[in-house]
Amino acid sequence: MPWFVWLLAAAALGVAEFFTLTLVFGLLAGAALVAAVVAGVGIGLLGQLVALAAAAAAGLVIVRPVAMRHLAQQPLTREGSDALIGKRAEVMQEVTATHGLIKLSGEEWSARALDESLVIPVGALVDVMEIEGATAIVYPRELLP
Repeated sequence: MPWFVWLLAAAALGVAEFFTLTLVFGLLAGAALVAAVVAGVGIGLLGQLVALAAAAAAGLVIVRPVAMRHLAQQPLTREGSDALIGKRAEVMQEVTATHGLIKLSGEEWSARALDESLVIPVGALVDVMEIEGATAIVYPRELLP
């Protein structure tokens, strides 16, 4: 029952991938599954080893670089409070280094100035530079470079 040995090897490699998250052991586990199928069909040990090598090479040379490139990319859309960074807002209550209120995307947000020396008056337009909890850190539009 060589197919069973290949299945055990695939399971062991799958567990190793779970703990390392390198994509190497996972691709080798897939190659071991290919070898298990080849063994199950009745092809001899040499054919199983060739299938293992071909599947492992294809995975490591073709699939892994593409997968790593996709994992390294930032998501195209920002969600939650991250989506508010860079948005324009209007000051509803004077914004200082410690407190203030802005209207941001139709909602009122507590705010404070990015530059601690600034006092931003009511009605001024600001850009959201960061979000810290439920507070927007803002900077006046007219002072942006």
